[in-house]
Amino acid sequence: MNAFQFQTVPTIISEFGAARQLGVLLRKQYPAQVRLCVVTDGFLHKSGLLAPALADLARHGWQVTVIDDVVADPPESVVLDAAERARQADAEVVLGLGGGSSMDVAKLLAVLLAGQQPLADMYGVGKVSGQRLPLVQMPTTAGTGSEVTAVSIVTTGETTKMGVVAPQLYADLAILDAELTLGLPGAATAYTGIDAMVHAIEAYTSAHLKNPVSDMLAIKALELLSRHILTACRDGGNREARSAMLLGAMFAGQAFANSPVAAVHALAYPIGGIFHVPHGLSNALVLAPVLKFNAPAASRRYAEIAEVVVPGVTGSDEARTAALVGYFERLAVDTGIPRSLGEVGVKRGDLARMASDAMRQTRLLVNNPREVTEADALAIYAAAFEPVGG
Repeated sequence: MNAFQFQTVPTIISEFGAARQLGVLLRKQYPAQVRLCVVTDGFLHKSGLLAPALADLARHGWQVTVIDDVVADPPESVVLDAAERARQADAEVVLGLGGGSSMDVAKLLAVLLAGQQPLADMYGVGKVSGQRLPLVQMPTTAGTGSEVTAVSIVTTGETTKMGVVAPQLYADLAILDAELTLGLPGAATAYTGIDAMVHAIEAYTSAHLKNPVSDMLAIKALELLSRHILTACRDGGNREARSAMLLGAMFAGQAFANSPVAAVHALAYPIGGIFHVPHGLSNALVLAPVLKFNAPAASRRYAEIAEVVVPGVTGSDEARTAALVGYFERLAVDTGIPRSLGEVGVKRGDLARMASDAMRQTRLLVNNPREVTEADALAIYAAAFEPVGG
């Protein structure tokens, strides 16, 4: 067995209704601190979903500053503005409460507030110097796994994204409360759920840092997610399905935090950056074509995944891989999400630019089980341009 290293958040709490006792949970974690910065988005704050959590924080002596202007694919300006407001409030603890974007911003606030390093110097792998403020993450969607990863994605230009990857971004505490995900619309449930499944698939097949712990987590994630995603999409109030999805997304996050993602994410970034397509949907649109492209190099591992995802699958590695591709093509149909790039506003004339942009994602492409050239990326986009799955 090859040597490996596995890192994750040291403490995880999974409890239905945990948000209603958030004040006491954080008081136990940080008995000496009082000033808390909550990083979220405007919709969650105004919807009242966070009200029970904020009320319990007040009951337990927390002085709370809420920063609620996080947007999807947060640009640098949002991060820097949030950091300045949190600095003025003299925040002692940072809490990311929301989707992946809110949690990503919270990570960066925690390191920006603890030192003087500019955000621009943090982009890349292992570039963060110094420490961070105490950090807690609490997701409201079952998809990104950001609560247990050391990655934060920032929009750095009009259409480009950069990642900050450093161990300082691991939180002290991740809190999973499936009650916060009840009623999430079916489309958003599908996007985020497929995003989590892609995390697990790419972690299991990564060309670098693949390890037995990530493998175990990826397989369990795929088991939970594949068995419950349709129920969660069709019945937003199903507590069992929501809990399983949230746990599965976290397991997938732990897996890819240590065995990193690859070409699906690399090719998804230009779709989101240029056309403002939700990240999970961007992944879903290129997933089947990337699986087909990778099959010559990854069919054995895809076959192992198929045994978990496709009930009763049999046959050769190639046959099981084909069944896995078919599963995701059907899942797009069954959940009613867009199934082609054309449906989200992409034109054929855009594909070459997208392929060129995807080649910049070297941090991700190096992990793919098969080398991806610009011509390969263009062919994958072309395959994703037409709807599949019937």
